[in-house]
Amino acid sequence: MPGPSLIMLTNPHAPAAEAYRTLRTNLMFYGVDRQTRALVFTSPVPGQGASTALANLAVSLAQGGHETLVIDSDLRRPVQHTLWGLPNERGLTTMLLDNAALADPPLQDVGVERLRVLTSGPLPPNPADLVGSKRMDDVIAALRQRADYVLFDAPPVLAVSDAAVLGHKLDGLILVLRAGTARRDHAARAREELERVNVPVLGVVLVNAPRDSALSSYYTQA
Repeated sequence: MPGPSLIMLTNPHAPAAEAYRTLRTNLMFYGVDRQTRALVFTSPVPGQGASTALANLAVSLAQGGHETLVIDSDLRRPVQHTLWGLPNERGLTTMLLDNAALADPPLQDVGVERLRVLTSGPLPPNPADLVGSKRMDDVIAALRQRADYVLFDAPPVLAVSDAAVLGHKLDGLILVLRAGTARRDHAARAREELERVNVPVLGVVLVNAPRDSALSSYYTQA
């Protein structure tokens, strides 16, 4: 059962839900001239809301008619299974180790048409090695074939190298910041580290921003 943080499901008429639809539209227009089908979502430091932002965008994409996969590639502190209320016995690590799972990924339905989730699976002792492996390239290729959009949830940029490694393998990276807690120096350092290793940062998503009162009155009248 999806949790209350998935505003696209719990309150689809809220201003925040409309903001995710706007993000979906921006992403689609950005992809007119370049491929942006497989993306990694991350943040400079923990606690910025990247996992929740990814999950809500995934719902928006699916509701917009696009086959969408959510991939929990945080093999250290995964949270997608918690957000969606899913078991986590099998997942991404299963695909990385089992040829049968590579051919038939253990994707889970979440009650949203055109949306499926691949949880992390059992946590490995060497997450960085697995994320950077050739086998991960094979996993990504297999997942790309199954959806229009494949969204990867990754650990924070300044904590470990996983997000940067994934950014090289995918079409780009989205950086998520939480209003009121994000520090400018953390965001700048994360951007510098990603640029230094030539990871394409497609944009920044600001979550938990204060609502504009004029816009709020518009939505409450609908």
